[in-house]
Amino acid sequence: MTEKTSKKYRIAWLPGDGIGIEVLEAAKIILDKLNLPAEYIHGDIGWQFWCTEGDAFPQRTIDLLNNVDASLFGAITSKPVKAAEAELIPELKGKGLVYRSPIVRMRQLFDLYICLRPCKAYPGNPLNFKEGIDLVMFRENTEDLYAGVEFNPVPPELAETLTKLSKNFAPFKDIPGDQYAISTKINTRKGSERIIRAAFDFARQFGRKKVTVIHKANVVRATDGLFLETAKEVAKQYPEIKMDDANIDAMCMWLLKNPFNYDVLVAPNLYGDIISDLCAQMVGGLGFGCSGNIGEKLAVFEPTHGSAPKYSGQYKVNPIATILAVKMMLDWLGEKDMGEALEKATAEVIREGKTRTYDMGGSNTTLDMAEAIAAKLC
Repeated sequence: MTEKTSKKYRIAWLPGDGIGIEVLEAAKIILDKLNLPAEYIHGDIGWQFWCTEGDAFPQRTIDLLNNVDASLFGAITSKPVKAAEAELIPELKGKGLVYRSPIVRMRQLFDLYICLRPCKAYPGNPLNFKEGIDLVMFRENTEDLYAGVEFNPVPPELAETLTKLSKNFAPFKDIPGDQYAISTKINTRKGSERIIRAAFDFARQFGRKKVTVIHKANVVRATDGLFLETAKEVAKQYPEIKMDDANIDAMCMWLLKNPFNYDVLVAPNLYGDIISDLCAQMVGGLGFGCSGNIGEKLAVFEPTHGSAPKYSGQYKVNPIATILAVKMMLDWLGEKDMGEALEKATAEVIREGKTRTYDMGGSNTTLDMAEAIAAKLC
């Protein structure tokens, strides 16, 4: 399949670990069939580079991302490794390193503040919770509890300061700092406004009728209260779009009970992570969950599943999440006709049911699925 374009794109190719390598192999089958005019440039990222270099997101990969049009990312293995455990890895001994997720670092370093996760129930998918579900999740991607400002052990000066600033912290005054930990939840007005505005802009552009703001402002009053307050102010500028809001816990219940009552969802980082996985399961599971990490100058597209080490090398996982991420990348690049054709081909393969990976009850491989979708592109 060919399309008129005057540009050759530079795409950072970040397979990562485990099945990330396999699903990007499937993605390449699709991109080759589409004949996207692009140069695919490999980038090192993931667990193996932390184990050998002490950096899961090397500077050379950062430099690469500064010089591309977009990136396609597979998956990485992330483990809660502390400095003491890192000392057991020969290459890292004596360096005092703590593992930090490279995708979180990437989002913050490149200000990829929008995490866009469409969740659509394609007809014929035996894993659909209900036919016709079509939800779009906007998750703030750079702050909140994922800001990375954490303390374990807690420094004495921080404990003392918090004791002076908050009466609620007083009970911790005499507890040793190595007996508790602190993770800070940081929400800014700017960060809240731009993700909420992105959700409303999307709703306006694509004729969506409602934006639901997810929070826990009745308990987490400062940060979530700021998020909800900002949403109400932004909503005034979109009078044709209805806004409602819901607590994160209630939202999990209502989505399962009445999924058709919702359209566009927007949330701070942690809640958005939770709800987007719930929505993905409602439309087939993580094998169908695609994601875009989008900023003003760069966007990185990925499946939402992890590296699944137990399946590594078996070529059995479903690549549709990655293929739909390719569709999102094509839209980002302005190749909307290609993106539309790819989604149509994917939907047709799902509807026919002749090619199915193990999660869908079939026995086809990762590459079988990619080949079947590629065959529908003409």
